[in-house]
Amino acid sequence: MIEKSIYEDYEIDFSDSYSSDDAYYFIFNNERELYLTEDNTLPSDFNNYNTDFKLYIGKFKQKDAFVVNVKEDDAFFNLKEVYDIDHDIYLMAAKAVLVRDWYISHQFCGRCSAKTILDEKDMMLKCPECGQVHYPRIAPAIIVAIRKGDKLLMAKHSYHDNIRYALIAGFVEPGESIEEAVHREVLEEVGIKIKNLKYQKSQSWPFPNSLMLAFTAEYDSGDIKVDGDEILKARWFGKDEIIRYDSDISISDWLIQSFIDNV
Repeated sequence: MIEKSIYEDYEIDFSDSYSSDDAYYFIFNNERELYLTEDNTLPSDFNNYNTDFKLYIGKFKQKDAFVVNVKEDDAFFNLKEVYDIDHDIYLMAAKAVLVRDWYISHQFCGRCSAKTILDEKDMMLKCPECGQVHYPRIAPAIIVAIRKGDKLLMAKHSYHDNIRYALIAGFVEPGESIEEAVHREVLEEVGIKIKNLKYQKSQSWPFPNSLMLAFTAEYDSGDIKVDGDEILKARWFGKDEIIRYDSDISISDWLIQSFIDNV
């Protein structure tokens, strides 16, 4: 995963004091794919495309930056391909695509259905009729590396066709804490209890809109019993048995590497 902070190259700014003359454009198609030039850089214009909207999102590498959505379905690069091409562009594109999704989804008020308008200074769409405000939304999710001696718990998820085994993960439910979410997900999916839960770090995960919160924990009690729905199989792996992911894009890979390095 990328250790670099987005704020090394990005400055938040939602004012109307920007220039389109010398800018970066994060151009997405309807598949959430990003357009890059022939030399794999960001374009400086979007004149060749029929656009849905252009939205100013701040400054990237000291230039004004815009997210643009286009009507065409040309084959652009998906975000995981962008990660392999350029980490800096991916880091900013991961933010830009979330802004894009939010803007598309909240054109009309979910309470009264009136057309929303963009706030003058914040990234917020507001309803001129009922006053409801619509900020960008992210979905907090947990992921945990559970250790039992020199073994790591990994599971086969029903929705992962191309990954044999992965770590336990899941979304935080309304009304529960992050820590409660970890304990609940582990108990629900593999039937064991854990202890010594420790937060490690987090990662923005735009697939589609999560904030991944990474933990480590130790086995406490119980026998593995998968739910048969989300989890099809689960078992304890020694470090030499672990089949690594094809990419290091995710915080899951970071947790696995940390286990291997410290076992």
